[in-house]
Amino acid sequence: MERQLTTSPVPAESGEIWLVMDSRSIGGIENHVFILADELRRHGLNAVVVLMADYGSSPNINRMKRLNLPYRLCQNTQDFLRQLKAHPPLLLHSHGYKAGIICRLLGRWYGCKVVSTFHSGDLGRGRVRWYSLIDLATAFLGRRIAVSRAIARRLPPPVTVIANFVSLPPRAAVQPKPAFRVGFVGRLSHEKGPDLFCSLAALHPRAEFHVYGDGPMRSALEADYLGHVEFHGFCADMSEVWPQIDLLCITSRAEGLPLAALEAMANGIPVCSFAIGGLGELITHGDNGWLLPAGDLNAMSQALHEWQQLPTAEYRRRQQCARETIRQHYTPETALPQIIAVYQRALGPQASRLHG
Repeated sequence: MERQLTTSPVPAESGEIWLVMDSRSIGGIENHVFILADELRRHGLNAVVVLMADYGSSPNINRMKRLNLPYRLCQNTQDFLRQLKAHPPLLLHSHGYKAGIICRLLGRWYGCKVVSTFHSGDLGRGRVRWYSLIDLATAFLGRRIAVSRAIARRLPPPVTVIANFVSLPPRAAVQPKPAFRVGFVGRLSHEKGPDLFCSLAALHPRAEFHVYGDGPMRSALEADYLGHVEFHGFCADMSEVWPQIDLLCITSRAEGLPLAALEAMANGIPVCSFAIGGLGELITHGDNGWLLPAGDLNAMSQALHEWQQLPTAEYRRRQQCARETIRQHYTPETALPQIIAVYQRALGPQASRLHG
């Protein structure tokens, strides 16, 4: 039996744009899709979030209800195919490797136009690596958006590079003087490097180290760094967290363009990061943050010492620069016209149907 849940009725309209993902939890891709869906609808496009599988209780459903976003919940891939045939959309826009592979193959078979956004700078390991390689091998079957130039270089041309984006808060969560609170925000898994972040804590006893996120490495990290790092778990509403962070550290081994970095900077929080993925384009060393050689913990430790020595006036300048970077280059006003232009190129003569 087909199961379809929506915050409001989703009619079988030919002008629907399906934002498709396969998701068990909320992370960077999910937050990006929710922001994108909301902004597309504000611009008059009939965007619908489609979850390809039902994994039971999901924070994604609650988040979409709070945002009043229309969505389709599929039981599995077969149910996704049934809904695709029953309510053919105008366009499929996939996010993540599994959604990308399936949408492009089904789109080619059923004649549906497909756009895929490639978010991840990490090929992964084991089964995830195989999915990632198939994702790259089938990329030519749809229009391609990459969130960073580094990811774009792995894809067949032409590729449109469109950075992730966030809404600029009306007021930045800035502090007049840093309290030396260092934050890590993300999944506690190998590619995100939470172990590298935690290893910095013992070297900086004057600073507080806070981890916001969950994942397979959490138990081991809590056992190893008890007393040095405070673990807060997954936080559904980061707006309450940003005022508690003075510096965001990104110690990932691979990245695309993490939304955590954009959200931090939008709130006036400088970012200290390895130069990986799109972070090298986002961060200007010594201006809105610190950009360090990939994997160089000694350099990051030195940057933390420098941060702790900053005069208040210089710290405030970097806060302002971080926020201004987002305002100029990483808001919906910058990204939406580019995304809609990709949709128009994918649809060709049908582009006029985007707005109903």
